[in-house]
Amino acid sequence: MSASGKKIAVVTGAGSGIGRSVALTLAAAGWAVAVAGRRTEPLEETAKAAGDGADVLCVRADVSSPDDVAALFAAVDERYGRLDLLFNNAGTFGPGGVALEDITYEAWRSVVDVNLTGAFLCAQAAFRMMKAQDPQGGRIINNGSISAHVPRPNSIAYTATKHAMTGLTKSLSLDGRPYRIACGQIDIGNAATEMTERMQTGILQANGQLAVEPVMDAADVARTVLHMAELPLEANVQFATVMATAMPYIGRG
Repeated sequence: MSASGKKIAVVTGAGSGIGRSVALTLAAAGWAVAVAGRRTEPLEETAKAAGDGADVLCVRADVSSPDDVAALFAAVDERYGRLDLLFNNAGTFGPGGVALEDITYEAWRSVVDVNLTGAFLCAQAAFRMMKAQDPQGGRIINNGSISAHVPRPNSIAYTATKHAMTGLTKSLSLDGRPYRIACGQIDIGNAATEMTERMQTGILQANGQLAVEPVMDAADVARTVLHMAELPLEANVQFATVMATAMPYIGRG
């Protein structure tokens, strides 16, 4: 804990959607939260939504930039002096509905840079802090996806990075053992966010049809992240899947 007695969290992609919901849930539970994202204004909206009594630090950062990531964790270290949790959430789906053969190199690279390289850079910076601090240790929770198990049509860049996220999670979990650094992954299906708006109007299925899919409240995801975050470091949720109950995942295709 910090000098204030609060646990300290970093949440990336915290200006909207799941990131904002998780940041607000952590703040409501008494955590100090550093919220990071590419644009300052949405981060400030997250901080405002947390209320006057919340301890929220807004840091503009592009997770695909090594310099931005270094500055983010330096700001956390300067303000709080330690880190207890990283929720590695920032991500992008990339070009929606584009056939595999039509994806440009630039589009592929942009998804990989954010979803995979960005997650690695943040995890590496968090790992360094958690290893060096006293008391040693902390937790990293990676935001995977249902796509870490099964893809949707026309989602090769997103799906490939989310499969890679699983490898990142396993390696972090193993390499963190000597330093009391726990790492788990939450795979989310159809949380109601800007990213999943098309679920409610019709999305391409494996059989070629369009279908409306059920969604769930992002707050349901946030409660699960909070549970994972507040376990003692001797316990870890390695993988959790949280999804809209009736979405076409089991039996998909």
